[in-house]
Amino acid sequence: MQREVYRVLKTGSLSGLIRREEQLSPPNDEEVTVQVRAIGLNFADVFSIFGLYSATPKGTFIPGLEYAGEVIAIGKNVKDYKVNDKIYGTTRFGAYATHLNIHTDYIYPLPKNWTFAEGAAFSVQALTAYYALVPLGNIQKDQTILIHSAAGGVGLLANQIAKKWNAYTIALIGNESKIPVIKNAGYDDYIIRSSSFKKDLIQILDGKSLNLVLECTGGRYFQDSYDALSPMGRLITYGSAVFTPSSSRRNWFRIAYHYLNRPKIDPLAMISDNKSVMGFNLIWLWNEIATLKKHFHALGELNLSPQVIGDTFSFENMTDAVEKFQKGNTIGKIIIHVS
Repeated sequence: MQREVYRVLKTGSLSGLIRREEQLSPPNDEEVTVQVRAIGLNFADVFSIFGLYSATPKGTFIPGLEYAGEVIAIGKNVKDYKVNDKIYGTTRFGAYATHLNIHTDYIYPLPKNWTFAEGAAFSVQALTAYYALVPLGNIQKDQTILIHSAAGGVGLLANQIAKKWNAYTIALIGNESKIPVIKNAGYDDYIIRSSSFKKDLIQILDGKSLNLVLECTGGRYFQDSYDALSPMGRLITYGSAVFTPSSSRRNWFRIAYHYLNRPKIDPLAMISDNKSVMGFNLIWLWNEIATLKKHFHALGELNLSPQVIGDTFSFENMTDAVEKFQKGNTIGKIIIHVS
């Protein structure tokens, strides 16, 4: 069948993301063909388009990690899904498309009260938040947690998850416009990024232990957050937003500057301070299907509310959506509607 996609022909700038028509083969025996109705954007999309993501496929590729839609064809061995089923799921790249073939291990029935947009907004960021807090963070009841980029997709879902353990959650946000979002989400307190971050954090803690930090920005906020951790504290890092390109083209000088000035933690000091730093890249779970399913099942048992959708674009305006997301001043999830 014929489909439309956005394919990166050459990494390094948004101009390399090209819309075109391609042929899609019938699904394999264990696959379904999905008519995509909504696509969720992630920072991995931006980094892959600019050639700054190590997991990016070699050569040309279609970006995109998550989607929701309807099953329109099934492989001969598929038993759990049928044509017209509404689903959402994940893919290791390839979601910027009107149709795709996907193995049934990577799709889930869309909850009856969820829209396609809510389905496409959930999987990647919810798994990121869960994996950071639970398997790696070993979250415990009544802990104090600092969440960077708290008004973003991962941050809002991380707060939901942390509240299941009655955590005291502190939001780190970029500007005052995000304060109402943070308050509505149920955070206990917030800090606006500034040169006084470390002082503000100490004041808010007011003697409380800082047990967990979810960090995705890098730079000085990484270091200051680590310094504020209490003994046995854990900093979980899953991104480096400081490297996000600020223009339509990749700037190697800016990248080199941030790389040379990246945080550096002394392992000997970690031992004496009794603190931990853990990093992860969620994309590796796509190759560990048993682990992926286990965590997704546990995530489902938390009965989280749907993700906050901050903005929507049409499939025709995909490049505009990526450009807005790249600038970082967004709330919740950016969704692409596919007709």
